[in-house]
Amino acid sequence: MFNIPALSHAGDAEIQHRIDHKTKPPGALGQLEPLALQLARVLGKEAPAIRRPTMLVFAADHGIAAHGVSIAPSAVTTQMVHNFLGGGAAINVFCRQLGYELEVIDCGILEPLPPTPGLVAQRLGAGTGAIHLEAAMTQDQVTQGLTLARALVTRHHEAGVNLVALGEMGIGNTSSAAAVMAALTGLPLTDCVGRGTGIDDAALANKRALLTRALALHGDTLTSGQAQAQPDPLRVLACLGGFEIVQMTGAMLAAAELGMLVLVDGFIATVSALLAVRLNANARDYMIFAHESEERGHKLLLAELGARPLLSLGLRLGEGTGAALALPLVQAAANFYNQMASFDEAGVTSVV
Repeated sequence: MFNIPALSHAGDAEIQHRIDHKTKPPGALGQLEPLALQLARVLGKEAPAIRRPTMLVFAADHGIAAHGVSIAPSAVTTQMVHNFLGGGAAINVFCRQLGYELEVIDCGILEPLPPTPGLVAQRLGAGTGAIHLEAAMTQDQVTQGLTLARALVTRHHEAGVNLVALGEMGIGNTSSAAAVMAALTGLPLTDCVGRGTGIDDAALANKRALLTRALALHGDTLTSGQAQAQPDPLRVLACLGGFEIVQMTGAMLAAAELGMLVLVDGFIATVSALLAVRLNANARDYMIFAHESEERGHKLLLAELGARPLLSLGLRLGEGTGAALALPLVQAAANFYNQMASFDEAGVTSVV
């Protein structure tokens, strides 16, 4: 499906030597040092640099949103897409500040929008099925979503982009993401389900009950009916996923296939990252995890992926905001690697 090369570690000793012999004590730049090593592996050890960072915000609606799992109605998804296109959302502010190009992808909001600059129509439908009553989508829609995402990322790669950041918008999508997480990891549903937009205790109990029904409804389908079998990520997507989750998963796989960096945002984006890794383990090497959000389950999800996020700011907005804010740290890792003097160059006595 996606041919992702395993990153070579043959040059790691040389890269680490270069990092260790900068004018600093070993490890003194903390998480920036392993990040620089990752950048050099992916982008080349001579002078890795971030080119044309691009934020892709994937939007879609969810059938379960009509059943009391959010404080906001599905109409807010479309309203927020209009806000993105008008430049008024938090993600717009951060992208303008930090030098991101921004593109919004309609993966399947309830009503299609007219052609608008900055909007890409890649609709898989008008919202998913309510996952506690039926499958979210067909397997053909999953395949179509992965194919469309690959074409999208390929277009940006051909334009010179080597880092994509992924965000999302979709009322009800923490429900879908929590169900996917529980299905893939086997963790208790209560560890995966959070308050999303800020629901009260009654709505949280309802959300957990509906997702319990969803997992029971689709249980045999997720594993092809085979006892003890691991869930098939493509079946999980069809039964429990969202149109934006499918396309984020495809975008991550496509970016890795093309040797691009992937800056992963919060809970929903990290669920897509887990799906991508389950489909092709080599995709993990290309991922940078931006932050740990306030959504319940995100910390466990990051642990499942062996990820140490760059930031912990208490964010729970989505949109790609955490990924946007992490970009200066990625650039700083590249810049110290490329520009900071070595002990020999600076005439400083080595501490290594």
